[in-house]
Amino acid sequence: MAIQWFPGHMNKAKKAIAERAKNIDVVIEVLDARLPASSISPLLAKTVRHIPCLKVLNKADLADENRTQQWIEYFKKQNITDAIAITALDHSGSLKVIKACRTLAPHRKGLEKPLRAMICGVPNVGKSTLINTMIGKKSAKTGNEAGVTKAEQRLILADDFWLFDTPGMLWQKIIVPESGYNLAIAGSVGRNAMDEEDVALYLISYLKNNYLSALQQRYSLSELGEQTHDDEWLAHIAKRRGAILSGGHANYQKAAEIVLQDFRSNVLGDITLETPDEFAMWLKTAQQIEQQKQAQKALKKQK
Repeated sequence: MAIQWFPGHMNKAKKAIAERAKNIDVVIEVLDARLPASSISPLLAKTVRHIPCLKVLNKADLADENRTQQWIEYFKKQNITDAIAITALDHSGSLKVIKACRTLAPHRKGLEKPLRAMICGVPNVGKSTLINTMIGKKSAKTGNEAGVTKAEQRLILADDFWLFDTPGMLWQKIIVPESGYNLAIAGSVGRNAMDEEDVALYLISYLKNNYLSALQQRYSLSELGEQTHDDEWLAHIAKRRGAILSGGHANYQKAAEIVLQDFRSNVLGDITLETPDEFAMWLKTAQQIEQQKQAQKALKKQK
C-alpha cells in the first residue's frame, strides 16, 4: 500500500519555513540516522537549497554505525552541506551542532551579526529533544507521536546564536514507496495513515535480507531464514510472544505491533533501513513510474 500523510497544519509549516528562510544563515535539518534519506523533506530542500545546510543524523546510537558513516560521506559531497551523527540526549551532540553551524557561517558572529539558524525535520526525528538539550531546559514540546510541534519558536542559545524552531514537515506526496514504509516503521507518520500489519511485513522482509541474525535472536527463531515467507515469520513471532486468538490462530495485528515497537525501542539492535545506493535505486524507479503517470495524464487530456 502507498503511505501518505500530510496533515493540514503542515501547509502552515511550509509557508512559515519559506518566510523564515529569507533571513536565515544556516539550516539544521534533523534526520533519523536509521532512515537518513527517507527522513529528508523534499519541500524543505526546494525552499532552502541556496542556504548552507547541516544534516544532523540523530539517534545514531540506534543505527548501524557503518551505514551511518556511509551517509555522512554521501551528504558531505553535496553543495554547501555538512553532516554529523549525534544522539540528541547527549550534550556533546548539541555542542557539535553549534560548532558545525558556526563553521558553515563564519561571517556571522558577535552581537551585531548573530548567527541565525533554522532547525527543521519531519515528525518524530528527535528535533525537539535536541533543542531542549541545546538550551539546557525544556522549551520545545516533545513527544513520541508525529506532529507535536505546530508553531514556530525563536530560541536564544547565545547572544550571537539565534535558533528558530519550526513544525515537523512531511512530503506532500511520498513518491518512493520504501520511504513511506520506513517513515511508518520509525513512527514518523500517524497511525491512521498506515496498515501496521503491512508495515511490519515490510520490516521483516528487510530485516531477514539484511539483519537476519538480529531477527532470529530476538524471537528465538533460528530455524527460519531468508527463504521463509514474511507471513510465516509474523505467525511464528505471534506464537513466540503469545499473540494468539481464540482457536489458536495467530493475532497478526498484535504481532505487527510487537515487531514495530521492538524496532523503535532498539531491542532488535542497531539497524539502518537504507543505504545511499539502495535509496538511489528506489528513487530512480519511483521517478520513472511518476514520469509514466504524468505522461498518461497528459495523453488523456489530449484525447
